[in-house]
Amino acid sequence: MQRLAFKMYLNEGQKAEYKKRHDEIWPELKQLLKDAGVSEYSIFLDEETNILFAFQKVSGEGGSQDLGQTEIVQKWWAFMKDVMKANPDNSPVSVPLEEVFYME
Repeated sequence: MQRLAFKMYLNEGQKAEYKKRHDEIWPELKQLLKDAGVSEYSIFLDEETNILFAFQKVSGEGGSQDLGQTEIVQKWWAFMKDVMKANPDNSPVSVPLEEVFYME
């Protein structure tokens, strides 16, 4: 089991909309994540900086950030691009984070 973390960037004033869209996550996207081995996925917001901190537990080699070639993920990116910083392909600007401490 891998633990993956990364940060993304929420656009100013988009907290409520970001949360609403995730509260209503598409069932087919949720299933894709589970099928890809994502067993836990949390996203936290630092409201002072609008930085989103994401954490996942993943069985296998990759996490959600490796599913960009799928149609459903590309549709989700297009749906989310207006509330967060996005790359030209609509993927969220995402920075992987290095784990420097873990306590079991």
